[in-house]
Amino acid sequence: MNQTIGEKRAASKNGMPVLIGNILLTLICLTLFVLIVILLSEPNAAGRALLIAALVIVSIYCFIAGPIVFCGVKTLKPNEALVLTLFGKYLGTLRGEGIFFVNPFVSAFNPTITNTGDIEVRTGKMGQSSLSISSLASKKVSLKSITLSNEKQKINDALGNPIIIGIVVIWRVVDTAKAVFNVDNYKEYLSIQCDSALRNIVRLYPYDSGDENEMENTLRGGSQEISEMLKTDIQEKVVVAGLEIQEARITHLSYAPEIAAVMLQRQQASAIIDARQMIVDGAVGMVELALNRLNEGGLVHLDEERKASMVNNLLVVLCGNKDAQPIVNSGSIY
Repeated sequence: MNQTIGEKRAASKNGMPVLIGNILLTLICLTLFVLIVILLSEPNAAGRALLIAALVIVSIYCFIAGPIVFCGVKTLKPNEALVLTLFGKYLGTLRGEGIFFVNPFVSAFNPTITNTGDIEVRTGKMGQSSLSISSLASKKVSLKSITLSNEKQKINDALGNPIIIGIVVIWRVVDTAKAVFNVDNYKEYLSIQCDSALRNIVRLYPYDSGDENEMENTLRGGSQEISEMLKTDIQEKVVVAGLEIQEARITHLSYAPEIAAVMLQRQQASAIIDARQMIVDGAVGMVELALNRLNEGGLVHLDEERKASMVNNLLVVLCGNKDAQPIVNSGSIY
């Protein structure tokens, strides 16, 4: 059973007095070291044994004690933290901005940093996330809001259509101990959980729907609802890593290339049908209005056959794709 570790504050003191005092003592010892060496270089130097003892003391402080004290001085910027361990045991997390003094023998630990101090950058192909992080020599844990831009993935929607989708996730570390000790690499862990959550949610929705009233239940129309589901799903999975998901949203959505042309034809056909339906509805209304106005004015008295012919001609003119070519009849209409 894995042991879950929570964050605790590391014991520390104000590092500025320690830093200034250690610098002054080191300079004094260096000066004494030079003077003693000069005195010992004289053949008839008095108190040679005392000078040698003093030389040993100042040498120990200059070259051993002083550097060790400097190792205990830690500097932090805003929104930075250090996870401190002593011989493998977690001592606590150092937070806050400024200069601190801690046990000189502690070491900072960050699993996203390699032994050479470079952050591991993993490049993935389609369906895998990649983190582009610059190389740093420090093992500080950033508490800032970080953006994870997921690689575009090919996933089947609820109707089985392959689509290309990509998301962006904004996150930050809230518990450094969980992030560092509970998972192997919290950035890679987050990346994998984002991929998994995206696939689980995309399979529940179709890309698009022919009914405008059902657009909210699709990937294209219900982006706000899907973003909230993504955020909730990812947050549940990364609690163990001490991470907080601030936002998750879709940045790219399209059909896969193998069906994009077919789906475009379907959308075009649907648009043409909707346009034709609107044209026909408008044309029928205009014909009805024309007949009513003619009857009200008493300009022309048409029988049923002539009305049918007039309606046919008007519908052809109003619903045709090309401009009508009128034919002028100079004779009788009967």
